[in-house]
Amino acid sequence: MAPTIAAKVKPRVIIHGGAGNIKRESMTADQYQQYRRSLLSIVTSTDSYMRTPKGIDDKCSLSGSGYPSALEIATYAVVKLENDPLFNSGHGAVFTRDGINELEASVMVSRGYAKRGVGVTGLRTIKNPILLAKAMLEHGERDLAGNADLGWAAKESPEDEADAPELDVPSAQGHTLIHGKTAETLAKKYGLETVDPSYYFTQKRWDEHVRGLEKEKQKKGNATWSVDEYISQGTCGAVALDANGVLCVATSTGGVTNKLTGRIGDTPVVGAGFWAEEWSEDNDPSANRAPWDRLTQHLEIPGPIVELSSTLRNFLVDCLPTPFRYSPLAPGLSPPSQARGTNVEVIRSIAVSGTGNGDSFLRVAAARSVASIARWAGASASDAVNRIAGRGGELEKSAGSRWGRTGEGEGGMIGIECAIATDKLGTVLYSRSEILQDHNCAGMFRAWIGDDGLAEMRIWHEDKGRHS
Repeated sequence: MAPTIAAKVKPRVIIHGGAGNIKRESMTADQYQQYRRSLLSIVTSTDSYMRTPKGIDDKCSLSGSGYPSALEIATYAVVKLENDPLFNSGHGAVFTRDGINELEASVMVSRGYAKRGVGVTGLRTIKNPILLAKAMLEHGERDLAGNADLGWAAKESPEDEADAPELDVPSAQGHTLIHGKTAETLAKKYGLETVDPSYYFTQKRWDEHVRGLEKEKQKKGNATWSVDEYISQGTCGAVALDANGVLCVATSTGGVTNKLTGRIGDTPVVGAGFWAEEWSEDNDPSANRAPWDRLTQHLEIPGPIVELSSTLRNFLVDCLPTPFRYSPLAPGLSPPSQARGTNVEVIRSIAVSGTGNGDSFLRVAAARSVASIARWAGASASDAVNRIAGRGGELEKSAGSRWGRTGEGEGGMIGIECAIATDKLGTVLYSRSEILQDHNCAGMFRAWIGDDGLAEMRIWHEDKGRHS
């Protein structure tokens, strides 16, 4: 586990609102503007939120920075996506074959909470599923300690108790993934807002539900996907980096249109639809790292030399301020085990959120695979996302001959990669982050705050979606 960072990092955020057969020619100008306005409004509101100091009576982030934590930032954005009927989560979620809304959500952090990542699924009455996932993560320390007396904020009324099933749910315990009535009972104990199932209804989603079943009945198409229009199978999500260098991914979805009631997708499953991870770059050649003769450059600082892998070097090379500088590795330099410095540690982290055909994400453990490629195969996170979610990547390959015919394999990913150089006290000497995004299908709704601080929105690969 990397040490706690005792300094500030520039906060970042990116969001997505689904991916799939979103064709430019099938979208009207009015529809495009609706998505554009919503995505830009949500990402700019989140940007403002994460840069606003918290009140003195508010609970500060774990960093003690006085600004929102990555968990708070990411879930803030997803709540807004859940409340927007344009997107497939919360109010606007898709229907199962039986005309029911069953929602899923998850969160994961790179550091700071014992449970790291949690998921909830099969929800039918929770207004904002992402807040249940957030609460489960926040209560994790006490749950794992076996403390069932958590001082619940809300108690069920006698009327509720008469109608509710006999469930013994003292806490989330050590569990990572919780389903259905148990999850909803937990939400009530956390004091989260519940709604009548009719809250999720939108006419657009109902029409898609009925039309899909009718096409299937007439043998004119698939109830869950259409070659002619975008039938939602995508997740809403956000990835955030806070001032303490912590990454958080938050995801929420109604699932696949006309899925089987009871189906569980990738959104609540750790490593499939979401992942966040942090590690310390030891830069020591081994079976899992580039051999010593491939290390052709090193990072020079006052004091001992710190050797960097070529991957990490390329990630940092264009932005390092003085006193950092790069020079060719001197011939005959002693091996890293003798020359590696102890005054500087490089911490690298990544968080990604997937959207699209969730069953395909499950088959290739998509999100965790991205992080594994970045950490163990010496690739940049951007390249890792491309290998999994880009055109010709593992998601597409998983569909085989069914690609382009059933919606299988379609999807995309967003994320953030961060690299931080710290001294032995944990003070940040330098940090850099990069927004990640790619998709293999016709389109992916996404928006982010660019390096220049301006909001951008895109649906297609060739978009130039700058906020004006």
